[in-house]
Amino acid sequence: MIILIRKRHVAYVVLLCCFVAGLSAVLWHGNAAFTAAFAPGEEGASPVVVVDAGHGGEDGGAVAADGTVESGLNLAIARRVRDLLTFAGVPTTVTREGDAAIYDPGSATLREKKVSDLHNRVALVNELPGAVLLSIHQNSLPSSPSTRGAQVFWNRQEGAEELASSIQESLNGAVNAGHEKKAAQVPSSVYLMKEITAPGVLVECGFLSNAAETEQLKDPAYQTKLAAAIAAGVLNSEKR
Repeated sequence: MIILIRKRHVAYVVLLCCFVAGLSAVLWHGNAAFTAAFAPGEEGASPVVVVDAGHGGEDGGAVAADGTVESGLNLAIARRVRDLLTFAGVPTTVTREGDAAIYDPGSATLREKKVSDLHNRVALVNELPGAVLLSIHQNSLPSSPSTRGAQVFWNRQEGAEELASSIQESLNGAVNAGHEKKAAQVPSSVYLMKEITAPGVLVECGFLSNAAETEQLKDPAYQTKLAAAIAAGVLNSEKR
């Protein structure tokens, strides 16, 4: 039997294969115990991973030399992380579903929208019992265009450092060959990570100031590879 696939469907078939491959990598390690970040929350509430696609709407975040905007990449990767964790049985929710920030309707200026958006993300996490924040971003360092690689940062809440280290180890093995990095504490200037009362990690998936890495970050297959590594790091996070 001969199966004919139209050219416009080839990209979707390739992406599906990459997604399945990434999912297999996650499920291979799926029985590991969670770190303290995933201990039962208030009144025994089950842990819930809040997958946060950074920026959105008028706030596009970092911009590459070719015009690629951070917010769209964050959303594409965050959706894949959400789907992989959900398939693996991890309860998840997201801060945004589409390319729009979550500011209050009364916000007028860009500054007001950004402030309102951040406040609403903090409230979403802090009002959710058992929350663990996983915030997806892209990095940029125009002064060093050769710098590349994914790096993970943790906040000061219990269990966040262990979770970040597990995700960093996974990313080093999957996408950082030759550019391995260490997880680090998030700077106090990052409002979202400072204000939440839950364990939180921020994943900088790559550098938009690096032209070659920007091309990778725009590739759906590479986005799936990143998401699979992040999800595997969550699932492999063991109690210390």
